[in-house]
Amino acid sequence: MTHDQSEALVVGIDFGTLSGRAVVVRVSDGAELGSAVHEYPHAVVTEALPGSGTPLGPDWALQVPGDYVDVLRKAVPAAIAAAGVDPGRVVGIGTDFTACTMVPTLADGTPLSELPAFADRPHAYVKLWRHHAAQPQADRINQLAADRGEWWLPRYGGFISSEWEFAKGLQVLEEDPEVYAAIVHWVEAADWIVWQLTGSYVRNVCSAGYKGIRQDGRYPDPEFLAALNPDFADFVSKIDQPTGELGARAGTLSAQAAEWTGLPAGIAVAVGNVDAHVTAAAGQALDPGQMVAIMGTSTCHVMNGAELREVPGMCGVVDGGIVPGLWGYEAGQSGVGDIFAHFVRRHVPPDYVDAARAGGISVHEHLTRLAARQRIGEHGLIALDWHSGNRSVLVDHELSGLLVGETLATRPEDIYRALIEATAFGTRTIIETFTAAGVPVTELVVSGGLVRNKLLMQIYSDVTRLPLARIVSDQGPALGSAIHAAVAAGAYPDIRAAAARMGGVERGVYQPDEAAAARYDELYREYRELHDHFGRGGNTVMRRLRAIQRRALTEPAPAGDELVTR
Repeated sequence: MTHDQSEALVVGIDFGTLSGRAVVVRVSDGAELGSAVHEYPHAVVTEALPGSGTPLGPDWALQVPGDYVDVLRKAVPAAIAAAGVDPGRVVGIGTDFTACTMVPTLADGTPLSELPAFADRPHAYVKLWRHHAAQPQADRINQLAADRGEWWLPRYGGFISSEWEFAKGLQVLEEDPEVYAAIVHWVEAADWIVWQLTGSYVRNVCSAGYKGIRQDGRYPDPEFLAALNPDFADFVSKIDQPTGELGARAGTLSAQAAEWTGLPAGIAVAVGNVDAHVTAAAGQALDPGQMVAIMGTSTCHVMNGAELREVPGMCGVVDGGIVPGLWGYEAGQSGVGDIFAHFVRRHVPPDYVDAARAGGISVHEHLTRLAARQRIGEHGLIALDWHSGNRSVLVDHELSGLLVGETLATRPEDIYRALIEATAFGTRTIIETFTAAGVPVTELVVSGGLVRNKLLMQIYSDVTRLPLARIVSDQGPALGSAIHAAVAAGAYPDIRAAAARMGGVERGVYQPDEAAAARYDELYREYRELHDHFGRGGNTVMRRLRAIQRRALTEPAPAGDELVTR
């Protein structure tokens, strides 16, 4: 298929948790002409390092940076081929990344994991956003900041997450000082990939603000960092870098990157961005009151506000963090699709798998169909959606999942529906917290892979009592990156103007049902009681269990065979 060769094009690349997706977009109207996906060969490294087999501890999640470069080499040319267009028409490229995903590098951007001396050292690898092993460091950061009354702490809802730059960096220092000393730059992957494209390192204001504790142009002071650990006093030197506004040009495509991608050298490369924040433009959701929920393995909630407010447990508020001129707010749930996938992978019996196969559908679809036949509350269950910890509003990755009400009559579809409802209750908790803090939410704009599940979407609308709008593109982050690329290339004066022409949204796709909402209110009250009891100090059993687990994992494993009854 050959498209009109007279119009300018841009390429947006979305680097997700398991793969990278490139999409070719027409600048004039946002039409998506072709796309391609490259799965990361190493996926998420959670048990042992590739090659050396060096074991990892609990809550580790690493990646291999070469997998990201392979997206440039493979997905971009494949997307151009799928679009059937002349790559010479491409005028700009934009990227987004999961966050907070950190790459430890030398001065020239070489990842430490690519050096033979560090190939068997876990801390030399990329720490993916869902690496939660730095929770003890995050606890200390939060306690010290609260004790000292650090001015920046309320901008993060009172908590710094274990997912973010400082906690992960402190973990490296305290567990492998040699690797820490070798790190010249502790780089957000969003900026590292732009560095690979342009040859220059520009720090995007979004990641710096939300994940790097950069507020009003400055970071936490050395005295605070030294109080955490004397050798941590210079940490800011590893993350500080000139920043670029969102939609600005970070540089131009280098000759090497042109060879990788097949695109013309010298075209505009947009300043990097975070997958959730860039999606707001794709859904034309840039006004206050519009909360965008990007729903995949996790869910990130972002929205703009005209005023600065302090929202307890939010991930942060940053001036220009989503679009210049407004305060950008972020919250999120660290496990959503991951929770459903874990349940299907680990807890669904073979007869359900066989039934799904016989019906020609996935196990998820099979469970959804069964769950959709239930009356609200019929399963008698309440779950807490903390299988990957809690990002908002508790900001505690020592918390864990919980299921209450299970009996010998409980079926897989019962638990599956209860897990869906739990994630919806988690989103409602976030929305209510924002509204109470003076940042009202009037519309939920959804994007991501979970949007295809109609039962899930209706439950979210009923639980939140909000209309759900759906971003038209199935590739919201990649389209959002393409929109930023168009601005960086000078095709539009700003992000808002580009979003108006290139983005798209369907309003009111799901409407809350008042009778269902009233039934969910009853279940939500039970959820919040469990939420506050286990999450706000009423019972710390989840944290104690994690401590017991960590101690056990340091001991030699039993042989096991002699314990088997013959």
